[in-house]
Amino acid sequence: MTQQPFELPHFYMPYPARLNPHLDEARAHSTEWARGMGMLEGSGIWEQSDLDAHDYGLLCAYTHPECDGPALSLITDWYVWVFFFDDHFLETFKRSQDRVGGKAYLDRLPLFMPLDLSTPVPEPQNPVEAGLADLWARTVPSMSVDWRRRFAVATEHLLNESLWELSNINEGRIANPVEYIEMRRKVGGAPWSAGLVEYATAEVPAAVAESRPLRVLMETFSDGVHLRNDLFSYQREVEDEGENSNGVLVLETFFDCTTQEAADTVNDVLTSRLHQFEHTALTEVPALALEKGLTPPEVAAVAKYTQGLQDWQSGGHEWHMRSSRYMNARAQSTNLWHGLTGPGTSAADVGALLAAAGAERLRAYTHVPYQKVGPSLLPDFHMPFDVALSPHVEGARHRLTGWMHAMGMLQEGVWDEDRLAAADLPLCSAGLDPDATPEALDLSSQWLAWGTYGDDYYPLVYGHRRDLAAARLTTRRLSDCMPVDGEEVPAPLNGMERGLTDLWARTTARMTPDQRRTLKDSVNVMTESWVWELSNQLQNRIPDPVDYLEMRRATFGSDLTLSMCRMGHGPAVPPEVYRSGTVRALENAAIDYGWLINDVFSYQKEIEYEGEIHNAILVVQNFFGIDYPTALLVVHDLMTQRMQQFEHIAAHELPVVYDDFDLTDEAREVMEGYVKDLQNWMTGILNWHRMVDRYKSAYLARRTHGFAPDRAVTGVK
Repeated sequence: MTQQPFELPHFYMPYPARLNPHLDEARAHSTEWARGMGMLEGSGIWEQSDLDAHDYGLLCAYTHPECDGPALSLITDWYVWVFFFDDHFLETFKRSQDRVGGKAYLDRLPLFMPLDLSTPVPEPQNPVEAGLADLWARTVPSMSVDWRRRFAVATEHLLNESLWELSNINEGRIANPVEYIEMRRKVGGAPWSAGLVEYATAEVPAAVAESRPLRVLMETFSDGVHLRNDLFSYQREVEDEGENSNGVLVLETFFDCTTQEAADTVNDVLTSRLHQFEHTALTEVPALALEKGLTPPEVAAVAKYTQGLQDWQSGGHEWHMRSSRYMNARAQSTNLWHGLTGPGTSAADVGALLAAAGAERLRAYTHVPYQKVGPSLLPDFHMPFDVALSPHVEGARHRLTGWMHAMGMLQEGVWDEDRLAAADLPLCSAGLDPDATPEALDLSSQWLAWGTYGDDYYPLVYGHRRDLAAARLTTRRLSDCMPVDGEEVPAPLNGMERGLTDLWARTTARMTPDQRRTLKDSVNVMTESWVWELSNQLQNRIPDPVDYLEMRRATFGSDLTLSMCRMGHGPAVPPEVYRSGTVRALENAAIDYGWLINDVFSYQKEIEYEGEIHNAILVVQNFFGIDYPTALLVVHDLMTQRMQQFEHIAAHELPVVYDDFDLTDEAREVMEGYVKDLQNWMTGILNWHRMVDRYKSAYLARRTHGFAPDRAVTGVK
């Protein structure tokens, strides 16, 4: 018997696993369906014995315990198809490392998922195509066009990102943790599974389907499913199949630790993601329903969908415990409703599991603010690019001060001229765009000043008053300051509104409505993320590490910066290039490097002087229970790997994208210019943090007691 590489941990599983009574019907149907699609005898992939051993009927009966027999059979057929695709792609393209053939194979599959069923589809050439054509035609008639679009996109991601796995196998490359979690969601297919949960339970209202709370429910569900699968499938994937795409292997490599230590850490992340799911479902989803004015049936639909995701978590775990596909010898069933079962378990084991889960949850709420931490420790930053600065920076400094006075942002008690000078935003702009004209540098400096001011304003004004409602009102009013197609703009009540109204009019004067809408969305993402920070501040809740990372991109204003960057590129680069996984990965690597710089430099400012909880180093300290210097090492390692990933994508993955999209020479030149823009973005941010007074210990000590705003001029009653 092959020795297990590690002992499976005790899993946190707060939901009871239930079994659908139509299991036998689904098993029998899916067997005949798979045979009819050509997936069994003669396929070279599966025999009847393989399908019986994997028992996808049991998986679906556990993960969809309440749907009727025909729905369970259809869902089971989908899972038979997706697992067959995974094994078929492995045998046909991964083992032979045939990327060209794999891409041609994947390019045909979206043709079998038309939003309009009257659209003709090609003649299937293999069991995967035949299965997809049949399933799509049977599934989508009962679902809305909005659901069809979302499910088709999730299916395409699941299929296409297999190329990412294949490329990493070809290069022998193991992803960094952030890259891995992002890509695993697409490759692993849990967003796709969430779509089938809607089919089995209730369709999510289109008005909230793209909202943060529903997105977080889906993403925490995804991460829980995938990380659990990584623990059970490590032996098969890593040791047998030579896969590099496994969370245990990723953390084993990143932390240079034992396989057992990596597995235990993966389980800690899994537990944290389940806690985040519960927090979102109980706090953010009800608030969203009130904000959007959902009807009682729509609220019930969201509740049924949430319950369906919970059923999937517990049912998927139970299936992993039973399926021959996975390593589950000596595994213990840890459903909290039934206790731990298995050799050597006892009530003490249940108590230990509950205590561990409770301690982790409680730790996030027990941080003591304003602890003295001393000057921020600065590591040796890995920066392979040289900084360049605009020669117009001095004039921009003078003009920015005048603009801030004119907008009223230096008269509200949050900033004064001293704070503005300490921030020196024109120096940042001069590094972000060293070739900018004086006019462009002024506009960029003013946007940065407005965003930085707003980021300070929300916690100081609304956090000080514990007034989340006023913060939400301000956020809605700021959105109204950005008309897309001639809408009336409200009269400004404060400096933020006045500044945004002015910036918007000057920035968007020559934009199309679609360009304005893109820019407005990016500003809204940033301002809404400030409300998310404020909500955590009022709860004294240190965020879950993954949620923090993803929201930090928004609070840092990254989408705003990138959307303005792209605006000048013209039509040479097709929009689908920017939407490709490779370009998004390039951008996210740069973005993460930028905000991690900020968190490293601002640690003393935020922790000691502002009582903040939104800092990567503090999040890592809290999650792992480690001290500041050790957490800084983890953050620094992550920064370094994100920069190395940026370099890798630019050198090796972007040329493949250029070929895949058959870009013209002009478009390739534009994209290379965009890579240079991102390089300037990172070097400019690092240089700015090194030079300005805003984060220096001496300046902070001088302005320790100067953060209280004048409530009388906030403009919100």
